[in-house]
Amino acid sequence: MQWYDWTIGILLLISSVLIVILVLMQQSKDAGLSGAITGGSDTYFGKNKKRSNDAKLAKITKILTVVFFVLSLCGTFVLAYLHPKG
Repeated sequence: MQWYDWTIGILLLISSVLIVILVLMQQSKDAGLSGAITGGSDTYFGKNKKRSNDAKLAKITKILTVVFFVLSLCGTFVLAYLHPKG
């Protein structure tokens, strides 16, 4: 295996683990019945703080997902075209 095989593999592993961690850190959009009952108890600032943190996490998750797919395509290119056939 060449150095670029290892590099792409390690970057794919790191990006996939980070995607899983970021998805698990995000709060669900569905509050259920308890959210309907206690929905008025949240303050304006508390709601905006949650939205901004969730928005940042969602943005980072989208960026990492694009990086993951680009690395996957690069890995496919490396395997298909740079390695000798046979």
